[in-house]
Amino acid sequence: MTAARATSAASEAFPDLDSLIDRGLVLKWLYWGLFWLMFTPSIGVTISSLFNFPDYLGTSQYLTFGRLRPMHVNGVIFGAFSTLFIGLCHYLLPRLCGVPVWKGHWGHWLVWIWNLGLIAGMASLMLGYNQGLEAGEFPLAIDAVIFFVVSVTTVQFLMTIAHRREPQLYVAVWYLIGAFVWTVMNLVLGSFILPYAITGINSAAFHGLFIHYIVGLWITPAGYVLIYYFLPASVQNPVYSHKLSLVGFWSLALFYPFVGIHHYLYSPIADWAETLAIITSMLLIVPVWTVLQNFFGTMIGRWHTFTQNLTAKFLIMGSLMYLVGCFQGSTEALRSIQQPTHFSDFVISHSHLTVFGTFVVWAIGGTIYVLPKLVKRPLWSPRLGNWSFWLITFGISLMGLDLTMAGLQQGYMLMAGVEWLDSLVAIRPYWLVRTIAGISMDIGMSLLVYNLMRTALSAEPATAPGAAGAVRGAST
Repeated sequence: MTAARATSAASEAFPDLDSLIDRGLVLKWLYWGLFWLMFTPSIGVTISSLFNFPDYLGTSQYLTFGRLRPMHVNGVIFGAFSTLFIGLCHYLLPRLCGVPVWKGHWGHWLVWIWNLGLIAGMASLMLGYNQGLEAGEFPLAIDAVIFFVVSVTTVQFLMTIAHRREPQLYVAVWYLIGAFVWTVMNLVLGSFILPYAITGINSAAFHGLFIHYIVGLWITPAGYVLIYYFLPASVQNPVYSHKLSLVGFWSLALFYPFVGIHHYLYSPIADWAETLAIITSMLLIVPVWTVLQNFFGTMIGRWHTFTQNLTAKFLIMGSLMYLVGCFQGSTEALRSIQQPTHFSDFVISHSHLTVFGTFVVWAIGGTIYVLPKLVKRPLWSPRLGNWSFWLITFGISLMGLDLTMAGLQQGYMLMAGVEWLDSLVAIRPYWLVRTIAGISMDIGMSLLVYNLMRTALSAEPATAPGAAGAVRGAST
């Protein structure tokens, strides 16, 4: 009798987790995210071709590098990655908390406000309205839209966590809290203070902080949310070490806020600030290695399923890119290494290996896991999915290696006293290879989006609000 009562109480405390998910809302976010995934990386290929064929877009002021490049950067960060991430959070957070998202009906308005705001932002950048801060180019009105949606979503998620039925606070939830709370504060700095109240060298210093907070306190913990949930769920194995996950979280929170100035060595910024940025950049090895140990440890005993698990393929491939990209990021913070790499394509290699090769790829992996479950159909074509994986993997690997070589060659040429224009002529072949790599990535993403859309369009109408997913304990 006691056992029956305990079972009944457990069932009441944890209802069917699929019923907690707003299937239509998650799909709206994911469809928009896939649109941005198609659109904004393609802008990158378009403008990379300008380096080898500077006249091929004509003389229109709307198609110049200075207008298209901010569309690419902001579109990948806020469009492709952030849109997919927010949508996936609406899937995984109810499952980890045992309750629906608080005021979930707000999300149906927020998804349209967010994406229409991004469309207006893309148009404003093409028209030349630009605040002149990398990753913060959107005009004030668009910044206000982004701030509003992130702030309201933060409140929704925090209230959901506060009302959770699951007493355990999973590591993915730790990172979700950090990502949203830190970003609300960072958007206040980058959107409303930095462009209007800070000038001169201080503007450069605080901009270094802002852009690294976008990468390190938004994109990075957001990416950890995704892989800490979807890797254990997809391979049906628990996270390797909960203690390691907490070490990773607190070391990221402690060290990352100070690294933003490490791209401004040999500048008028205070020497103590530069040295602090160098030290903390090296200390980032701690969160990087702890999370990677957790990810690869989670795969122990499951590697034999790897070839048939497309989600795990993307997640592990992104982890390998993270290893390489973070090694670049820490070493280029050293003064001796930054001499040849500063203002070179080496930095561009680093940013692509991390932002796209790691975090966008992790978002892709999560989307491949969630979308077929929501529409109650298997992926339309696993073979096409594998083609997507290898085209994206080949493209980002080639781009990372190519731009690393180009940056080092240009840097050492400049240190040897070669004229700047001559150094550009010498690395033009690398730029052509970069464009080819970008085309490979674009084809892979296009095939992926096509595959997912065929999966959704060929599905029978779902009768349940959710879909079958990972067991609740898989992401502990």
